Amino acid sequence: MDEATAFVPGHVTGFFSAHPHDDPARAGSRGGGVALSHGVETTVTEGNGLTLNGDPIDVEPVGRVLDALGVEARVACETPLPLGAGFGVSGAMALGTALAATAAADLARSENDLVTLAHRAEVESGTGLGDVVAQARGGVPLRLEPGAPGYGRMDGVPGRSRVEYLAIGGLSTEAVLAGDTSTLSTAGERALSQVRSTPTLPAFVDASRTFAEDAGLLTDDLRDVLAAVDDAGGTASMAMLGETAFCLGTGLSDAGYDPEACRIHPPGAGIRP
Repeated sequence: MDEATAFVPGHVTGFFSAHPHDDPARAGSRGGGVALSHGVETTVTEGNGLTLNGDPIDVEPVGRVLDALGVEARVACETPLPLGAGFGVSGAMALGTALAATAAADLARSENDLVTLAHRAEVESGTGLGDVVAQARGGVPLRLEPGAPGYGRMDGVPGRSRVEYLAIGGLSTEAVLAGDTSTLSTAGERALSQVRSTPTLPAFVDASRTFAEDAGLLTDDLRDVLAAVDDAGGTASMAMLGETAFCLGTGLSDAGYDPEACRIHPPGAGIRP
């Protein structure tokens, strides 16, 4: 086995509706999000074990990906993004592992095959419904129909922007997705319809903020942050699913916070040269 490295952008979901299915490849979500220039770099080499920023970790989708490929390897992931805070880190690790392991082991698998494999691993693990397909595409992806390539259908909002984010804490994606998602999904469908009718970055941010209010997931701390950005003349929203505020532009900085900053990442996931 050779060594190979893949980069997968982080992904902030602004709004979504959940669409479960008995076939994990058909399960997924409709909605919209932002691919980030801050992401996960995954290096696959001969050996075994999984690390994140140098520390051993167990991330179920990564194990599922390796099993599906029939590969035993050492997987080392590096990221500035916090795990469990709404940045799609587990999806990025799964997709990065699929891409890098295929390159390192010289396997004959297409990109759509690998995206499907990573998407299935996320769905089966209960850790995500739409991050992988969005991370594979990049930019500001709109998931028009749920599921992996061949089932899902994608579009996007054109544009470039600074992205600021402030991670306060984490939320359990598994717990939210395992509960009653009917109210959340109704709000997500409204938000997607709004952005499809006006596919601009301001419309995306407005729809995301309305969704955050209507979905019933905002914590008191997040409400305080969003209100402070409002008072400073900006608009911020919540990263789904995490106790994280994000905005396009400088709204969090203008409100007096010290956020992390990156940019929209148009290219999507790929192998490093």
